[in-house]
Amino acid sequence: MPTTYYSPKQMAERLQVSTTTLRRYEELDLLPPIARALGNRKRVYTDLHLQAFVTIRAMLRAFSIPVAYDVMRGVRRGQTDDMLWLLNEQQYEVQVEKRRLSSVLAMIRDTNSHELESKIRKPSLTIGEAARIAGVRTSAIRHWEKERLIRSTRHPDNGYRLYTPQELRKIIVISSLRQTVYAIDEMRQLLASLETHSLQAVERSFQLAVDKLQAKLRLQFDAIAELSVYLGFLE
Repeated sequence: MPTTYYSPKQMAERLQVSTTTLRRYEELDLLPPIARALGNRKRVYTDLHLQAFVTIRAMLRAFSIPVAYDVMRGVRRGQTDDMLWLLNEQQYEVQVEKRRLSSVLAMIRDTNSHELESKIRKPSLTIGEAARIAGVRTSAIRHWEKERLIRSTRHPDNGYRLYTPQELRKIIVISSLRQTVYAIDEMRQLLASLETHSLQAVERSFQLAVDKLQAKLRLQFDAIAELSVYLGFLE
Protein backbone atom coordinates (compact mmCIF):
# COMPACT_ATOMS: atom_id res chain seq x y z
CA MET A 1 0.00 0.00 0.00
CA PRO A 2 1.51 3.39 -0.97
CA THR A 3 2.45 5.72 1.88
CA THR A 4 0.40 8.88 2.34
CA TYR A 5 2.24 12.00 3.47
CA TYR A 6 0.72 14.83 5.49
CA SER A 7 1.87 18.33 6.32
CA PRO A 8 1.25 19.56 9.89
CA LYS A 9 -1.74 21.57 8.64
CA GLN A 10 -3.22 18.58 6.79
CA MET A 11 -2.75 16.32 9.81
CA ALA A 12 -4.31 18.89 12.14
CA GLU A 13 -7.31 19.25 9.84
CA ARG A 14 -7.67 15.48 9.55
CA LEU A 15 -7.73 15.10 13.34
CA GLN A 16 -9.58 18.38 14.01
CA VAL A 17 -6.90 19.59 16.42
CA SER A 18 -4.38 22.41 16.36
CA THR A 19 -0.83 22.06 15.06
CA THR A 20 0.23 23.08 18.57
CA THR A 21 -1.37 19.88 19.89
CA LEU A 22 0.58 17.83 17.35
CA ARG A 23 3.85 19.44 18.43
CA ARG A 24 3.00 18.92 22.11
CA TYR A 25 2.53 15.18 21.58
CA GLU A 26 5.91 15.10 19.82
CA GLU A 27 7.59 17.02 22.65
CA LEU A 28 6.10 14.55 25.15
CA ASP A 29 7.85 11.69 23.28
CA LEU A 30 4.58 9.98 22.37
CA LEU A 31 5.24 9.60 18.63
CA PRO A 32 7.54 7.62 16.36
CA PRO A 33 10.35 9.64 14.71
CA ILE A 34 9.14 12.34 12.34
CA ALA A 35 10.99 13.16 9.12
CA ARG A 36 11.60 16.68 7.85
CA ALA A 37 11.14 17.95 4.31
CA LEU A 38 14.46 18.59 2.55
CA GLY A 39 13.61 22.08 1.40
CA ASN A 40 11.75 23.85 4.20
CA ARG A 41 12.51 21.41 7.04
CA LYS A 42 8.83 21.18 7.94
CA ARG A 43 7.56 18.04 9.58
CA VAL A 44 6.29 15.29 7.30
CA TYR A 45 3.77 12.88 8.79
CA THR A 46 2.75 9.47 7.43
CA ASP A 47 -0.08 7.01 8.03
CA LEU A 48 1.96 5.65 10.95
CA HIS A 49 1.81 9.05 12.65
CA LEU A 50 -1.87 9.41 11.82
CA GLN A 51 -2.60 6.14 13.63
CA ALA A 52 -0.35 7.21 16.51
CA PHE A 53 -2.36 10.42 16.91
CA VAL A 54 -5.67 8.52 16.69
CA THR A 55 -4.42 6.09 19.34
CA ILE A 56 -3.29 8.86 21.69
CA ARG A 57 -6.67 10.56 21.52
CA ALA A 58 -8.52 7.28 22.08
CA MET A 59 -6.28 6.48 25.04
CA LEU A 60 -6.92 9.90 26.59
CA ARG A 61 -10.68 9.36 26.36
CA ALA A 62 -10.44 5.99 28.09
CA PHE A 63 -7.62 6.25 30.61
CA SER A 64 -5.97 8.85 32.81
CA ILE A 65 -3.39 11.15 31.20
CA PRO A 66 -0.42 9.49 33.00
CA VAL A 67 -1.52 6.00 31.88
CA ALA A 68 -2.16 7.09 28.28
CA TYR A 69 1.21 8.81 28.04
CA ASP A 70 3.06 5.94 29.74
CA VAL A 71 1.57 3.45 27.28
CA MET A 72 2.50 5.49 24.21
CA ARG A 73 6.04 6.07 25.49
CA GLY A 74 6.42 2.44 26.50
CA VAL A 75 5.34 1.19 23.07
CA ARG A 76 7.73 3.64 21.44
CA ARG A 77 10.57 2.20 23.55
CA GLY A 78 9.76 -1.41 22.79
CA GLN A 79 8.02 -2.21 26.10
CA THR A 80 4.78 -3.32 24.47
CA ASP A 81 4.11 -6.35 26.66
CA ASP A 82 4.54 -4.33 29.86
CA MET A 83 2.14 -1.71 28.52
CA LEU A 84 -0.49 -4.32 27.66
CA TRP A 85 -0.33 -5.62 31.23
CA LEU A 86 -0.71 -2.05 32.48
CA LEU A 87 -3.91 -1.68 30.45
CA ASN A 88 -5.12 -5.05 31.70
CA GLU A 89 -4.66 -3.79 35.25
CA GLN A 90 -6.67 -0.67 34.45
CA GLN A 91 -9.55 -2.75 33.15
CA TYR A 92 -9.42 -4.98 36.21
CA GLU A 93 -9.82 -1.87 38.39
CA VAL A 94 -13.06 -1.06 36.54
CA GLN A 95 -14.29 -4.57 37.25
CA VAL A 96 -13.37 -4.28 40.93
CA GLU A 97 -15.25 -0.98 41.21
CA LYS A 98 -18.32 -2.48 39.55
CA ARG A 99 -18.29 -5.36 42.04
CA ARG A 100 -17.93 -2.86 44.86
CA LEU A 101 -20.94 -0.87 43.66
CA SER A 102 -23.03 -4.05 43.43
CA SER A 103 -21.94 -5.09 46.91
CA VAL A 104 -22.76 -1.70 48.41
CA LEU A 105 -26.17 -1.61 46.74
CA ALA A 106 -26.92 -5.09 48.11
CA MET A 107 -25.91 -3.87 51.56
CA ILE A 108 -28.23 -0.87 51.25
CA ARG A 109 -31.14 -3.09 50.29
CA ASP A 110 -30.48 -5.23 53.37
CA THR A 111 -32.27 -3.10 55.96
CA ASN A 112 -30.95 -5.30 58.75
CA SER A 113 -27.33 -4.55 57.74
CA HIS A 114 -26.19 -8.10 58.52
CA GLU A 115 -23.09 -7.78 56.37
CA LEU A 116 -22.12 -4.50 57.99
CA GLU A 117 -22.73 -5.73 61.50
CA SER A 118 -20.53 -8.76 60.88
CA LYS A 119 -17.67 -6.37 60.13
CA ILE A 120 -18.30 -4.10 63.11
CA ARG A 121 -19.49 -6.21 66.07
CA LYS A 122 -19.70 -3.13 68.29
CA PRO A 123 -22.05 -0.13 68.59
CA SER A 124 -19.63 2.51 67.32
CA LEU A 125 -16.38 2.95 65.43
CA THR A 126 -13.46 5.33 65.56
CA ILE A 127 -12.73 7.40 62.46
CA GLY A 128 -9.79 5.13 61.63
CA GLU A 129 -11.94 2.00 61.85
CA ALA A 130 -14.68 3.58 59.71
CA ALA A 131 -12.12 4.67 57.13
CA ARG A 132 -10.62 1.18 56.93
CA ILE A 133 -13.98 -0.54 56.42
CA ALA A 134 -15.16 2.03 53.86
CA GLY A 135 -11.82 2.12 52.05
CA VAL A 136 -11.39 5.90 52.27
CA ARG A 137 -9.07 8.38 53.96
CA THR A 138 -9.88 9.79 57.38
CA SER A 139 -9.51 13.28 55.87
CA ALA A 140 -12.40 12.45 53.48
CA ILE A 141 -14.62 11.47 56.41
CA ARG A 142 -13.77 14.71 58.22
CA HIS A 143 -14.60 16.67 55.07
CA TRP A 144 -17.98 14.94 54.66
CA GLU A 145 -18.75 15.62 58.29
CA LYS A 146 -17.84 19.27 57.81
CA GLU A 147 -20.30 19.34 54.88
CA ARG A 148 -22.95 17.86 57.25
CA LEU A 149 -23.33 14.71 55.20
CA ILE A 150 -22.57 12.51 58.20
CA ARG A 151 -22.58 12.92 61.98
CA SER A 152 -20.40 11.66 64.77
CA THR A 153 -20.53 11.60 68.53
CA ARG A 154 -17.57 12.08 70.83
CA HIS A 155 -15.99 9.55 73.15
CA PRO A 156 -16.67 10.73 76.71
CA ASP A 157 -13.11 10.03 77.85
CA ASN A 158 -10.83 11.12 75.00
CA GLY A 159 -13.10 13.17 72.73
CA TYR A 160 -12.41 11.00 69.66
CA ARG A 161 -15.03 10.87 66.91
CA LEU A 162 -17.32 7.84 66.98
CA TYR A 163 -19.55 6.61 64.15
CA THR A 164 -22.57 4.33 64.37
CA PRO A 165 -23.24 1.56 61.78
CA GLN A 166 -25.86 3.86 60.23
CA GLU A 167 -23.28 6.61 59.71
CA LEU A 168 -20.78 4.07 58.38
CA ARG A 169 -23.37 3.05 55.80
CA LYS A 170 -23.60 6.69 54.71
CA ILE A 171 -19.81 6.91 54.46
CA ILE A 172 -19.74 3.86 52.20
CA VAL A 173 -22.51 5.28 49.99
CA ILE A 174 -20.74 8.65 49.67
CA SER A 175 -17.46 6.96 48.75
CA SER A 176 -19.23 4.89 46.11
CA LEU A 177 -21.15 7.74 44.48
CA ARG A 178 -18.75 10.68 44.78
CA GLN A 179 -17.68 10.28 41.11
CA THR A 180 -21.32 10.44 40.00
CA VAL A 181 -23.11 12.74 42.46
CA TYR A 182 -21.17 15.99 42.52
CA ALA A 183 -23.57 18.38 44.25
CA ILE A 184 -23.49 18.34 48.06
CA ASP A 185 -27.22 19.08 48.30
CA GLU A 186 -28.04 16.17 45.98
CA MET A 187 -25.88 13.83 48.04
CA ARG A 188 -27.57 15.08 51.20
CA GLN A 189 -30.99 14.27 49.71
CA LEU A 190 -29.82 10.77 48.79
CA LEU A 191 -28.60 10.15 52.32
CA ALA A 192 -31.92 11.37 53.70
CA SER A 193 -33.67 8.86 51.42
CA LEU A 194 -31.34 6.19 52.75
CA GLU A 195 -32.35 6.97 56.34
CA THR A 196 -36.05 6.63 55.51
CA HIS A 197 -35.46 3.52 53.37
CA SER A 198 -36.78 5.35 50.27
CA LEU A 199 -34.30 3.62 48.01
CA GLN A 200 -35.56 4.54 44.55
CA ALA A 201 -33.38 7.64 44.21
CA VAL A 202 -30.40 5.87 45.76
CA GLU A 203 -30.72 2.97 43.33
CA ARG A 204 -30.96 5.37 40.39
CA SER A 205 -27.69 6.98 41.47
CA PHE A 206 -26.00 3.61 41.76
CA GLN A 207 -27.28 2.63 38.31
CA LEU A 208 -25.86 5.88 36.94
CA ALA A 209 -22.50 5.01 38.52
CA VAL A 210 -22.60 1.54 36.92
CA ASP A 211 -23.57 3.05 33.55
CA LYS A 212 -20.60 5.40 33.82
CA LEU A 213 -18.28 2.46 34.50
CA GLN A 214 -19.70 0.55 31.53
CA ALA A 215 -19.17 3.57 29.26
CA LYS A 216 -15.61 3.81 30.53
CA LEU A 217 -15.04 0.12 29.80
CA ARG A 218 -16.30 0.54 26.22
CA LEU A 219 -13.93 3.48 25.71
CA GLN A 220 -11.09 1.36 27.04
CA PHE A 221 -11.82 -1.42 24.55
CA ASP A 222 -12.03 1.16 21.74
CA ALA A 223 -8.64 2.56 22.78
CA ILE A 224 -7.07 -0.90 22.92
CA ALA A 225 -8.44 -1.61 19.44
CA GLU A 226 -6.75 1.54 18.11
CA LEU A 227 -3.57 0.56 19.93
CA SER A 228 -3.66 -2.83 18.20
CA VAL A 229 -3.86 -1.12 14.82
CA TYR A 230 -0.93 1.11 15.80
CA LEU A 231 1.13 -1.91 16.88
CA GLY A 232 0.40 -3.45 13.47
CA PHE A 233 2.01 -0.41 11.82
CA LEU A 234 5.07 -0.80 14.05
CA GLU A 235 5.65 -4.49 13.25
